[in-house]
Amino acid sequence: MNIINALNPLTLIIPILLAVAFLTLLERKILGYMQLRKGPNIVGPTGLLQPVADGIKLFIKEPLRPSSSSQIMFLMTPILALTLSMILWTPMPMPTPILDMNLGILFLLAISSLMVYSILGSGWSSNSKYALIGALRAVAQTISYEVTLGLILLCTILLSGTFTPLNFMYTQELMWLLLPAWPMATMWYISTLAETNRAPFDLTEGESELVSGFNVEYAGGPFALFFLAEYSNILLMNTLSTILFLAPTINQTAMQLTTMNIMMKAMVLSSLFLWVRASYPRFRYDQLMHLVWKNFLPLVLATTLIYISFPVSMAGLPPQT
Repeated sequence: MNIINALNPLTLIIPILLAVAFLTLLERKILGYMQLRKGPNIVGPTGLLQPVADGIKLFIKEPLRPSSSSQIMFLMTPILALTLSMILWTPMPMPTPILDMNLGILFLLAISSLMVYSILGSGWSSNSKYALIGALRAVAQTISYEVTLGLILLCTILLSGTFTPLNFMYTQELMWLLLPAWPMATMWYISTLAETNRAPFDLTEGESELVSGFNVEYAGGPFALFFLAEYSNILLMNTLSTILFLAPTINQTAMQLTTMNIMMKAMVLSSLFLWVRASYPRFRYDQLMHLVWKNFLPLVLATTLIYISFPVSMAGLPPQT
């Protein structure tokens, strides 16, 4: 029994890392065809082994460490980033969570807030002005969007009457939360783009002015850890979006059908991330702040006040106070 408990987290971590690897291949393929080129198609049949080759190449490269950097923090921040991105998956119902907790949504908010420290620590410890500016941009951007994300989560909690991700599926058996709350879902999806530092909000990695941003001094394995953490967060946010707004009905007789339903919807949302990257140019920093503080925040605050003043629960019961 102890061996089974020890292997239980690995049954989640290994599939996530494999999904991240092939998400990078999907991104390069989609961007290639949208730009009228083929993308990776040499390594393996139709390029399927390209993520394996990239992973081997990154982890056998020499991990360069700048002599002026803070050595311990420089090495610890990539590990922290990947560890936090894996911990975030523990309360997610796929369809049964590894860690069943009553306040899973609050746990996700708390752990995702810690991701800021890995980004800021990497930029500061690199002792490079490019890396520091990229880290400060990422921190300001993440903090700005987490205000909106937190309020939207509060609205969904008021509608469903629960703090547990698994219970969102039960409260959406008759109707998706997307239908009555599509403005919130739209703002949530745009906010998740910025939360994961994806185009058109990839201001932390502006190649024209920051030369890759907060991870500019990283190479080899440590860079790969940041890369894995970023794409894991993309899959996580899209899985959470599916559970909050497009939750499938739980099929107790065939749980794998529920899992496949969640995975397919999350992959569609992740593909939209890639479509947005191919379609839109990068925002200016002032445009980003204007969008968050002067457009999203007033709308979400007004919606939250309406839901608090006139509580309605999709579960058929008044929300608990």
